[in-house]
Amino acid sequence: MARGGFPMGGGMNMQQMMMKAQKMQQEIQKKQQELYETEFTATAGGGMVTVVVKGDKTVQSIKLDPACVDPDDVEMLEDLIVAGVNAAIKEANDTVEREMGRITGGMNLGF
Repeated sequence: MARGGFPMGGGMNMQQMMMKAQKMQQEIQKKQQELYETEFTATAGGGMVTVVVKGDKTVQSIKLDPACVDPDDVEMLEDLIVAGVNAAIKEANDTVEREMGRITGGMNLGF
């Protein structure tokens, strides 16, 4: 049995395991903060709409090419905006998931 009365494989005692977990938690918090402040940019309609979101999924800006503003086709513009926002959020999600996976060794902890 390891110190503390708990049998542990590989000679790791509970204190070492807790220290590793605490270090991982600190790394996760630091990386989350960094990623949440990172801006992700996506375009739709061949660059007609550009959307910037932060890693915490807040929309920072939406830029429209004046050529895509057609008063007779507002629906197309709405679709381009939705596509741009969704693409930027997907990029943010994918990056957060990938970076958190590097820290956690692939364990899915719900990030």
